[in-house]
Amino acid sequence: MNTLSLTPRRLVMALVAAGAIGALGATGAGLVGVRSDAHAQVTAAAVAQPATATNLPEVGAPNFADITARNGAAVVNISVVGSSRAMEEGEGDEAAERQDSRQGSQGMSPDDPFFDFFRQFGMPGIPGMGPRAQQPDTPMRAEGSGFIVSSDGVILTNAHVVHGAKEVTVKLTDRREFNAKVLGQDPKTDVAVLKINAKDLPTVKLGKTSNLRVGDWVLAIGSPFGFENSVTAGVVSAKGRSLPDDSFVPFLQTDVAINPGNSGGPLFNARGEVVGINSQIYTRSGGYQGVSFAIPIELATRVQQQIQTTGKAQHAKLGVSVQEVNQAFADSFKLDRPEGALVASVEKNGPAAKAGLEPGDVVRKVDGSPIVGSGDLPAYIGQAMPGQKVTLEVWRKGESKTLTATLGDASDKAVKQAKDTPDVGKGKLGLALRPLQPDEKKQIGVDTGLVVAGSSGPAALAGINQGDVLLSINGTPARNVEDVRAAVAKADKTVAVLIWRDGSKIFVPVRLG
Repeated sequence: MNTLSLTPRRLVMALVAAGAIGALGATGAGLVGVRSDAHAQVTAAAVAQPATATNLPEVGAPNFADITARNGAAVVNISVVGSSRAMEEGEGDEAAERQDSRQGSQGMSPDDPFFDFFRQFGMPGIPGMGPRAQQPDTPMRAEGSGFIVSSDGVILTNAHVVHGAKEVTVKLTDRREFNAKVLGQDPKTDVAVLKINAKDLPTVKLGKTSNLRVGDWVLAIGSPFGFENSVTAGVVSAKGRSLPDDSFVPFLQTDVAINPGNSGGPLFNARGEVVGINSQIYTRSGGYQGVSFAIPIELATRVQQQIQTTGKAQHAKLGVSVQEVNQAFADSFKLDRPEGALVASVEKNGPAAKAGLEPGDVVRKVDGSPIVGSGDLPAYIGQAMPGQKVTLEVWRKGESKTLTATLGDASDKAVKQAKDTPDVGKGKLGLALRPLQPDEKKQIGVDTGLVVAGSSGPAALAGINQGDVLLSINGTPARNVEDVRAAVAKADKTVAVLIWRDGSKIFVPVRLG
């Protein structure tokens, strides 16, 4: 057939059939339409050119099979034996990973749908299956994952995987097993470093989370429920997530299926580079529900270097407790948007106090980095080193101020001295308090009062919550923390606390601790 006699549309379709151009080109030509032979020739030539990042977005998923083939041998299975009490102390959000060896003595598998029912309410004839049953300190086993970062046997995993371990066994994909030494673990970041006696081992390549975007493909390799070298894939759901119990870690959130046993395993980007350590899942069932969290690899390698050099990891502290800035606070403080970390309390003689930081300040930037959510501040500070100087941009009484703080050591015992701070009225009552701002007094319609920044102990049991405004105790106005302490000191076993909440004033009886 003479191609010169073909119409432009038939020419394109013929090229598709011959494999000269892809079907996308034919579809594109059909959508564009044909106005002239010259236009058709230009269109066909353009379609036949290879796509580049400048003229077409990347489509399709990465080759997960190639990533797995290149890196699977560097991912290991970790088995741990330890005492039940020691290991349960470190379970945290990965409690489902613990494989309870008590099941044999109970006569019922934990997988049985009635196991939790009988454990809570009791099973006739079976000791220990009742409310508040005291379990013996028996040996327990746990499983997790890890990955080799050095050919001489250095392995990264989660701290909670090896917490309380008496024996750690590492199994490679070639079925060899090694006893591992725990070089160190850092509970604050949930990173642990292991070492096995081997050489010429396969290793993973490390990447950067700074190059990772929300929506990018990621892949996990691990041992969920003990199924070694299982592969799951998904996308990055968010970056810089702060969790309540892990304020030092700006987690990567993904929708990759992570289950008990995946902990400590690597999270790969589309180029086959490790960008995180799979650490936690959000679950109501004990299994995967579409929300998984990984530790950024830059943070993990920083901890690894410290552990290998000094045997432990160090973290800095600022010496404050913070809370979220909601729209109401933003309106009260005349902020342009509800962002930043509201300082609820300042540790006495701590780094923040020495820098001049005060309760009621809103930290908006640290070293030029924006603080959007309150969790951004401890995450940034926790990755710094003790003795490091940071520049704080704070909002105070409608004005921006710049302060410089020399950070302290987070392992310092002084970090637990919150009860002694000037604005915290803890102890018997269990309240952390801060002064009302003038705009807040006007909004609420009171002359005196203290905002509840935190509630615990007797106050929490009585139902007093963060955000409530304490007006008086046993009729004594709460003008300042000293008044509150004096009123509590004079009280007997119960005090009548008057609070303002959602536009109403209510009394709350609090039985003192």
